[in-house]
Amino acid sequence: MQPRVFVALRLAPDAFARVEDACAVTRFDGRGIPTKQDLLSSLADAEGLLGSAITPIDADVIASAPRLRVISNFGVGFDNVDLAVATERGILVCNTPGVLSDAVADLTLGLIISLARRLPEAERFVREGNWGTGRMVDLGVDLKSKTLGIIGLGRIGRAVAKRAQAFDMETVFHDQFRDPPPDASFCRYRELVGLLRESDFVTLHVNLSAETRHLIDARALSLMKPQAYLINTSRGPVIDQPALVAALQAGRIAGAALDVFEREPLPADDPLGSLPNVIALPHIGSATRETRAAMLNLAIDNLLAALRGEVPACVVNPQALEVREARS
Repeated sequence: MQPRVFVALRLAPDAFARVEDACAVTRFDGRGIPTKQDLLSSLADAEGLLGSAITPIDADVIASAPRLRVISNFGVGFDNVDLAVATERGILVCNTPGVLSDAVADLTLGLIISLARRLPEAERFVREGNWGTGRMVDLGVDLKSKTLGIIGLGRIGRAVAKRAQAFDMETVFHDQFRDPPPDASFCRYRELVGLLRESDFVTLHVNLSAETRHLIDARALSLMKPQAYLINTSRGPVIDQPALVAALQAGRIAGAALDVFEREPLPADDPLGSLPNVIALPHIGSATRETRAAMLNLAIDNLLAALRGEVPACVVNPQALEVREARS
């Protein structure tokens, strides 16, 4: 008998066929992502769940799925899952790291360039008919010799660092380790306080955890240079959003470029959507055709491997395997 799987995101026909060939599939046919209630009513018989990294899978949802063996996220994040509860149940939680590093790094460098050269402001200047009738008030800045502070020197952080070399930027980093990996030997370690004080651009590339939630708070923002910029393409809650709004409104930092937010979609009345010194994007870090295809293939690979009784390529809670072995 084929294992039952709930697919909580829209799939292209060829991707859906991969899952359907190996599993008995129920799919979510609503708009957007499933709500908690959608999941509660759909998982009673499911052994596998394939969904996005923002599909809400809390303790209640997990409890509603007594046969669940694997949660396969389409995305690098996994803070949407109650990991402790899943692990206690022996449920494998999988994600899709690595394949999106280049796409997110490209976007990050694009945002740094856009902030430095004031590209959104220049674009608005032309579209609003001001070219020839006025002038842009402020000039941009060169990237050469500026200091880029990278918080989190994992795959994406290192990819950003390599790209910054092409612009002759100085690169410093903060992470749990002090010695940079061989492929980022040119990066210099800094304590967080020192990095914030020294950097002209601060970019965030960390997972969301209890330690990183609101890592960039009012105190951290107060340490940054008034002419510095903050970039976040990692997870929204890494930044204390009200504190960032206050810092931007007061001119304590020059600006920010954000692809992720504490609440997504960004509410229409959120100040970050209208502040002139903010670039706000709709969580498109991995949004290229090639990257999304690779992510989806990896998410399906993880799902099917777990349902075959194999260890998937990308498991974020390997302790769940020990729980399974102890119960077998």
